[in-house]
Formats: sequence, structure tokens, C-alpha cells
Amino acid sequence: MSESDNLIVFDGTCVLCSGFFRFMLRHDRAGRFAFATAQSPLGQQLYREHGLPTDEFETNLVIVGGRTYQRLDAFAAAMRALPGPWPALSVCRFLPGRLKDALYFSIARNRYRLFGRFDTCLIPGPEVRARFAVGGFAA
Repeated sequence: MSESDNLIVFDGTCVLCSGFFRFMLRHDRAGRFAFATAQSPLGQQLYREHGLPTDEFETNLVIVGGRTYQRLDAFAAAMRALPGPWPALSVCRFLPGRLKDALYFSIARNRYRLFGRFDTCLIPGPEVRARFAVGGFAA
């Protein structure tokens, strides 16, 4: 990846995370972001590089201009990149770190129970596949 690449890495089996992907796909009209599932070769590589477990995906990664964000900061970075009212949601980045992490992990650790889980990892259709980074989805 180059420093100008913008990428969102998400858990492809998590209903909530896949919903975030679909939301970003719909609202990122400029096509600023590429996507990858955490289960993909690229996702696995990025999780390893950031010292994250490669079998539990409690955080999405959002890379903007070569800088990687995690947890609520990742959500804030993604929201800042969207047009319209969505950047207002990025104010969560100003919360104290302990509060941000507690809030984020309370949802992340319970996301399968609260929102559900797909039996298999998301495999994008041909109309969406072009938005995925090379090696960005698990076959």
C-alpha cells in the first residue's frame, strides 16, 4: 500500500462490521476508500503488523493517508472522510482514551451476540469487487 491509500479492514463475518462496510460503500460516493476483510490475506497481514490477533477481530482498521486508526478513532477517521453530516460523528475522537476504549470494547466483545454473525466471510459480488484492495477478501 502507498501512503495515499485509504483502506477499511473489517470483520467479514460480523453483521455489525459488514453493516459498517455497506454504510461506507453507500456514503463514500467519491470512492475514497478501498476495503478488505480481516480474514483476507491483506487483512491478516495488517493485523499482524499492528500486533493484533489474527483470529479475533475486535477492531476495524481504518487507514487514511498512510496512518492507521483503531477502535473509535477508526470510526472517527472514516466519518471525517464522508460528505454531508457524517463528519459530525467524528467528535467521538475527543473522548478520553479510557472512555473510548471501554465504550468500544463493550460493543466489540458482544457484537456477535447483539447483532449476529454470518456463517461465512463476506465475498463481494462483481459490482463491489472493484472497491476491494488486492488480496482484500477471503476466497
